[in-house]
Amino acid sequence: MATPDNGGEAVVNPTASEDAVIAKTPSKPEKSSMEQSQPPMTAAEEAWDLAKTVLVAVAIALVLRIVVFQPFNIPSGSMKPNLLVGDFLVVSKPTFGYSKASLVYPLTRMPIDGRIFAGSPERGDIVVFKNKKDGNKDYIKRVIGMPGDQIQMLGGHLYINGSAVQKEFVEVAEDVCGGGDAPTYKETLDNGVSYLVQECSGDDGELDTTAVYHVPAGHYFMMGDNRDQSQDSRVVSAVGYIPLDAVVGRAERFFFSVDGAKTKFWEVWKWPFAIRYGRILDKVE
Repeated sequence: MATPDNGGEAVVNPTASEDAVIAKTPSKPEKSSMEQSQPPMTAAEEAWDLAKTVLVAVAIALVLRIVVFQPFNIPSGSMKPNLLVGDFLVVSKPTFGYSKASLVYPLTRMPIDGRIFAGSPERGDIVVFKNKKDGNKDYIKRVIGMPGDQIQMLGGHLYINGSAVQKEFVEVAEDVCGGGDAPTYKETLDNGVSYLVQECSGDDGELDTTAVYHVPAGHYFMMGDNRDQSQDSRVVSAVGYIPLDAVVGRAERFFFSVDGAKTKFWEVWKWPFAIRYGRILDKVE
């Protein structure tokens, strides 16, 4: 009997057997004997697996902290008005190379000297360094004097190598010095770096007039921007000149900031109102 023309379309044969259709249906692969016989992990094995994950994460964090960057928080007002209590910032390690100061405790106490991939801070940089005269604590200050420089304060004015640093009045800041007001000035260094300084005692503070400091080779002279409330290189017995090997790195950027006067650690419900949102991710200057 002649087969009718279907225009080239495939036609399902109604007489095809059910077995043929079933044969075309893919079957699920059977589990291997190994999969079937593998017992579940014991509590001890799960704990060890978790411990290995934590150890790897900690190792990665330590490597990043030693090699790339390190977080710091600001506990005092010695760098006001530029750094505030409650600021959290990251410090770049590769900028000035690596020394034992770049490591983490107790490796910072190793009897090794020198610096690899060494770079030099520039005048005006804000840096973190280890203060050997204060139990190797971390200090954060601004680089004012370079190796070989002569630094002096006269009547609240900064002199570098006999020349006065440009100083311009900005404003009187209210309620910044333990409840008192303080004049704020803008200083501009010879390399063009500008920043604000705060003077709680005006030009008559204890460290506003000093002798001439002669910065030794390989050392730097550090000062706080809160000039009358900063223990820095002007106090030779407590800080003095800072060797390059003691420098941890350069402060780069804020990643968080909270006003501790508005909330306590356990007052979680107040946190959103105490965070200084405008400072987050700002560059440290």
